[in-house]
Amino acid sequence: MSKLDAKIPDGPLADKWTNHKAKLRLVNPANRRKLDIIVVGTGLAGASAASTLGELGYNVKVFCYQDSPRRAHSVAAQGGINAAKNYKNDNDSVYRLFYDMLKGGDFRAREANVYRAAEVSNLVIDHYTALGVPFARDYGGLIENRSFGGVQVSRTFYAKGQTGQQCLIGAYSALSRQIDKGTVTMYPRREMMDLVIIDGKARGIITRNLVTGEIERHSAHAVVLATGGYGTIYYLSTLALNSNGSAAWRAHKRGALFANPSFVQIHPTSIPVLNDHQCKLTLMSESLRNDGRVWVPKKKGDTRKPNEIPEEERDYYLERRYPAFGNLVPRDVASRAAKERCDAGYGVGPTGLSVYLDFRDAIQKKGRKYIEDSYGNLFEMYEKITGESPYEVPMRIYPAGHYTMGGLWVDYNLMTTIPGLYAIGEANFSDHGANRLGASSLMQTSGDGYFILPYTISDYLADDIRTPKIPTNTPEFDAAEKEVKERIDRLMSINGSETATSFHKRLGKIMWDYCGMVRNEEGLKKALTLLDELKEEFWKNLKVPDTANEMNQELEKANRVADFLELGKLLVYDALNRKESCGAHFREESQTENGEAKRDDKNFAYVAAWEFAGDGKEPILHKEELKFEYVKLQERSYK
Repeated sequence: MSKLDAKIPDGPLADKWTNHKAKLRLVNPANRRKLDIIVVGTGLAGASAASTLGELGYNVKVFCYQDSPRRAHSVAAQGGINAAKNYKNDNDSVYRLFYDMLKGGDFRAREANVYRAAEVSNLVIDHYTALGVPFARDYGGLIENRSFGGVQVSRTFYAKGQTGQQCLIGAYSALSRQIDKGTVTMYPRREMMDLVIIDGKARGIITRNLVTGEIERHSAHAVVLATGGYGTIYYLSTLALNSNGSAAWRAHKRGALFANPSFVQIHPTSIPVLNDHQCKLTLMSESLRNDGRVWVPKKKGDTRKPNEIPEEERDYYLERRYPAFGNLVPRDVASRAAKERCDAGYGVGPTGLSVYLDFRDAIQKKGRKYIEDSYGNLFEMYEKITGESPYEVPMRIYPAGHYTMGGLWVDYNLMTTIPGLYAIGEANFSDHGANRLGASSLMQTSGDGYFILPYTISDYLADDIRTPKIPTNTPEFDAAEKEVKERIDRLMSINGSETATSFHKRLGKIMWDYCGMVRNEEGLKKALTLLDELKEEFWKNLKVPDTANEMNQELEKANRVADFLELGKLLVYDALNRKESCGAHFREESQTENGEAKRDDKNFAYVAAWEFAGDGKEPILHKEELKFEYVKLQERSYK
């Protein structure tokens, strides 16, 4: 593997993207019609990329394992989408958004990529408004915004608590237009099983038709992965049940480096675990912390009902510890603070593993109608799940696995280490560092798909205008399909006694206990042993019923869990290697006197990009040095 080349443009930070675009090669409209592009995934990243590339005139093939792109997991995003519009006249700017993201990520992301994400944010919000996304409006008609965690300005645009759903409908409408025009071909109910490389370039994928079980070959001049993150590795997470990291993992095993895999965000406002039979957790939007106040009783083990506890006996611990930001500290800080209070015996609820998020003061001050207009559907969701109305009693929340900042390593052009393979949105690592600020996910995924990838991919495809359509009857496609079928046959033939879900549940507990909110050397080393033992048992005792040549959701789960067992080890290797605390990666051996994350900039100011070395072998570490020319490295403080 050659030295990593991030291809960061020269010149002033604010000019890098503009100057870079001016130097990118173009493909003229007549030649675009000769070129095929595969896009895997139809969330905001995939739908935006596919529709834009289709509009440009490329032949786009887009794949999703759902029956419709409208079911992509972007639909679940609640709180909002960031843009540096400064509508509140509170001195926001592109630079402030850039700095908040870089600081929020604990200075473990590339300056150039983060600035570009902030720079295109205004284009994204204008585009969604033009698509008809029903953002909330203020009295003057401007789209309304609110504040979010880790910032001191209001830049988050929202549609009640359904922002992801509404943006996805907008992106889907644009995608549907291109499908109708014939520039985009939609392949629903397909799962990517492998990546096909010909002469060192990504030239296609192998898919499984999830309805018929048929293994299919699809070729293209370039492949774009927009497949989201791998937060379901914890089993219980805020993600949809089918969300997984398999496409990225298969690309990794074909040569794409995987960057910062241990940077996994734990979201502070999830509805707590209610019973042992749950298979997922439900997110309560971070936007609720605008008006909700987080607290626990000052007395340990206080079992009184929350409304019976007087004001003077409540500990608003985020406001106490972080007066400058209060309840709007970043997610990693809020999550660890909640865990600390619960571990110390101040937690509430039947298990003691939750804290209160209270709207009493906001309702008294602003009125119930304001709360209903801002968060009504979230309150309804909470009441439906728990049987308690947040208008009457405080919500109970606790941290849960959520977004993954780690992902496939990409350069400034969003290309992986495999030529012709791109990764966008949550599938790549590039913009959020060690912790993602709330509402920057929709911003980054949409920016990648609408306003970055369509420019950069043309520069690569300019060399392919004389390359004919890629045939699928090549030895490389034969070999990839053979490996996929052999893997499926192996899973089906084990015929043990334990389901894929039971293995996934056990995997999730190992990951949560030893590589979750806090990590330490001893626990991470123990996790490696436990993961090896679990993987060995999986391949001896897995039970997949029925056959492979039909719809078989148990087979789908088994494939994904097999990948998670391998990806889990890479997370642990990465966490062991990074002997510092930064953002969501909290090593107990590296903390300040006040219990905050303590970075080691001298030894760890780099992106850890891991190379697959072969089954059963330790991965190979490559380092991309992070250079900070426009911001000063400093201890992150929200006090």
